[in-house]
Amino acid sequence: MLQVPNIPDMSVPDGDSDADNQEIKAWGEKTKFDFEPKSHVDIMQNLDMVDFERGAKVHGFRGYYLKNDGARLSWAIWNYANEFFGAKGFIPILPPAIVKKENLYGTGHLPNDAEDVYNTQDEDYLIGTAEVPVTGYHSGEVLSQAELPKKYLGFSPCFRREAGSYGKDTKGLIRVHEFYKVEQVILCEASHQESVKWHEWINRNTEEFIESLGIPYHTVINCGGDLGQGQVKKYDIELWVPMEEKYREISSASYFHDFQARRFNIRYKNNEGKVEYIHTLNSTAIPTPRILVSLVENFQQADGSIKIPEPLRKYMNKETISL
Repeated sequence: MLQVPNIPDMSVPDGDSDADNQEIKAWGEKTKFDFEPKSHVDIMQNLDMVDFERGAKVHGFRGYYLKNDGARLSWAIWNYANEFFGAKGFIPILPPAIVKKENLYGTGHLPNDAEDVYNTQDEDYLIGTAEVPVTGYHSGEVLSQAELPKKYLGFSPCFRREAGSYGKDTKGLIRVHEFYKVEQVILCEASHQESVKWHEWINRNTEEFIESLGIPYHTVINCGGDLGQGQVKKYDIELWVPMEEKYREISSASYFHDFQARRFNIRYKNNEGKVEYIHTLNSTAIPTPRILVSLVENFQQADGSIKIPEPLRKYMNKETISL
């Protein structure tokens, strides 16, 4: 039974893979340059923002160090995300990054994605997203309808083996084993209409965040073949990467109906006194360092510097990154 998937919404398009996802929105003009642009790898190395050589020495393949303004820019993004999403009523939460396997079964990451998850000698697991511990926060509990919706903003390190990605994105910061992610998690009452409403809301939150930074993006609706086991419907937001001349995924927003709640045994007592399983939703608010790829490439200047997006300047106390 643990391998039986959820039932997709009728609005989900048919398809076998992400190649069949359908664009539903595009925002911003694709960046054009009047000089020869460079990749984020070259720009960040030239500005001493990243060290891949020592990262590989210490961690191995896909290892990296963010340093100097590479680290400062990441902190600026985290601080701005906390401020931006906090203004929307989220409760900030710093969850454990090491969890019992029951939590990964609860979210649906196990058993099907076992090869992509790190586990310890004690049979605990390193999370690949704050969705796992934040959704598990209320496991085994009965909430009241008056408490809903619960809106949590999780921030955590994330770990992924990328076992199925051999040979993909071997350079740069697109695909790494360890990263950080700000995650929106919502628990709402057991209503399809409520799930749809909050799904649109959390996805739009991330769109607004990216728009405030001025990075071109598009949003796609994922086809049935590109849904996770428990997902009823999912949107991906993808940022424009100039040197690849394509969009790359930065965020996914999904709703699950009661798929996860049944596994976690999270219920609520409605206003009529009936106990029901809640509905769960989640969406990436922003991942680092992946967002740096698009930010650095889109905001590079002819002299090799980087123009800092306006909302981040107060956290870095300057307008450009340069030598």
